[in-house]
Amino acid sequence: MKRVCKQCKVFFEEGNCPLCKNSDFATTWQGRINIIDPEKSLVAKKTCLKSEGDYAIKIR
Repeated sequence: MKRVCKQCKVFFEEGNCPLCKNSDFATTWQGRINIIDPEKSLVAKKTCLKSEGDYAIKIR
């Protein structure tokens, strides 16, 4: 089951968040952003995302 970190909104499978090491997560989310190249991505710049990966837009 996919989990979403409540702090940085990145998707991960198990354990703690791979980016911030937070253990607080949600399993319900809405919308998804896939950042491939954060240096060139306008969406990454607007949302202040600095690492590549899958991110949730809204967490419930």
